Amino acid sequence: MYPTQEAITGKENHGDLSSSYQALIQFYCAFNSGNMQMMSDNWAQSDDIAMDNPLGGIKRGWAEIQPVYERIFSGPAEVYVEYFDYTIHETAEMFYAVGRERGYFRLGGEEITLAIRTSRIFRKIDGHWKQVHHHGSIEDPQLLGRYQSAVLGKRS
Repeated sequence: MYPTQEAITGKENHGDLSSSYQALIQFYCAFNSGNMQMMSDNWAQSDDIAMDNPLGGIKRGWAEIQPVYERIFSGPAEVYVEYFDYTIHETAEMFYAVGRERGYFRLGGEEITLAIRTSRIFRKIDGHWKQVHHHGSIEDPQLLGRYQSAVLGKRS
């Protein structure tokens, strides 16, 4: 299996949201456009979903995950990511995507180039793929420190 290098940005045709590829497009469209309703539609609305991102901690359930996206979408920073170097592994009831995100975080005069290893897991619910897990990690310790400092306001 060869990873796909052509990036998913969210600007692709949304098409049939019952396909795994389209579910990924929907996520990146929601994220990059700051569309909270679309983000909510992308995630399963249950207590057994989870998100683990580079800012630390694990968020469980939509009630904990939703505020993270609301802060990103309503905050002063501009954040953009696209998904590339990914593979999709699919069964009838579940798929997971393993790849990388690249993009940027801009706040004031500072811009941080992002490089994040990213995995997403989706489950088929009522004929549509719904995200149930996300894990993202920044392997470069200096980049991780800069990103956490910029987002959380902490100095490393």
